[in-house]
Amino acid sequence: MIDVAIMGHGVVGSGVAEILMYHSDRITKGTHTPVNVKYILDLREFEGLSYSDRFTKNFSDILNDKDVRVVVEVMGGINPAYDFVKSCLSAGKSVVTSNKELVAAKGAELLKIAEENNVNFLFEASVGGGIPVLRPMAQCLAANEITEISGILNGTTNYILNKMIVENMDFDSALALAQKKGFAEKNPAADIEGHDACRKICILAALAFGKHVYPEQVKTEGITDITLDDVESAESFNCVVKLIGHAKRLDGGKITATVRPTLVSRDCILSDVNGVFNAIMITGDQTGDVMFYGKGAGKNATASAVAADVIDCVKHLENRKYLFWEDGEKDYVDNSADEPTVLYVRLSSDSFSELEKQFEAAFPGVSCVKNKYRGDIAFLTEKQPESVTREKLKGITSAKSVKVLHTLGLRG
Repeated sequence: MIDVAIMGHGVVGSGVAEILMYHSDRITKGTHTPVNVKYILDLREFEGLSYSDRFTKNFSDILNDKDVRVVVEVMGGINPAYDFVKSCLSAGKSVVTSNKELVAAKGAELLKIAEENNVNFLFEASVGGGIPVLRPMAQCLAANEITEISGILNGTTNYILNKMIVENMDFDSALALAQKKGFAEKNPAADIEGHDACRKICILAALAFGKHVYPEQVKTEGITDITLDDVESAESFNCVVKLIGHAKRLDGGKITATVRPTLVSRDCILSDVNGVFNAIMITGDQTGDVMFYGKGAGKNATASAVAADVIDCVKHLENRKYLFWEDGEKDYVDNSADEPTVLYVRLSSDSFSELEKQFEAAFPGVSCVKNKYRGDIAFLTEKQPESVTREKLKGITSAKSVKVLHTLGLRG
């Protein structure tokens, strides 16, 4: 029998406890040995549960119990999760977590500690909830050099944008509906400002390219500035607006890493990913494009991924699974690369006639969508370095606002 401890009994933690205890026969088939949940760490009281006797408020009960071989961290956040996980790994205990914030900030350090102590640090549930993506990347795509990752990594923002596209809801109404249905938190900043997707692209890029990517290195934009005018203009170009996390290998050993609203061509498969679903497209030099798709969050989906990692840890108590990346340098991520790209631009002005004149002088022959009522012009640039487009836009002095979005799946 292998003893396991769970730190945190929130939505995901309770789901993990239920799977490990109420489906023990299924778990045993995977591990070939019984798994016993010995402790559940939480400061709150949980009376009336069939496993209420397993709760503790003292982390040292877990740390000092040599029979506990695997610890599940589902508390979230950096503190005290970081200290607890670091202590468990150093004490020779394998750790499983769904905590994307922790892995994105401290992954390289914790993986090194796990390696030094011949234990496992697994985190499949930190990206994509129940979608299996990290394990397939590390194992099934191991013969590939991964060159690029593009994905819809946050279900909340995808739901909001989908409502704006399909039902013509404005951003605030779509957000309110997402909160009402439980798809968005009361404080939705981590989702709508892009931070959640940023942490996920950090983990994906680190695993794909072999070096840690810190959240502050990722150029991150949210969807709070996306309007129905943008949605309407995108449709005119046979595109939809999606929040896309993207990472790409560059020549010279560096990478780009971004999270930003993007015009996605209807010809691209990511354009059909709707509602709260996530999709991650990985490009390998041997496989080409491979896509992973499913619901990216939820109690059962995330808990199942955590439980699968627990099974993996139990099966590899003596022979550690190889999962590792190095720490990354400060200049490892380079988002200044001026590669040729097609950009979406929307200009607005109080003087439409002057705007029209300056636009036609700066971008002659470029097809566009003009709206005299709103006083704006939307267009797609030719495929050219972004710096060229930015320089041309400087000449349009009559524009009171200039919105520039990147695109995906447009050839130019």
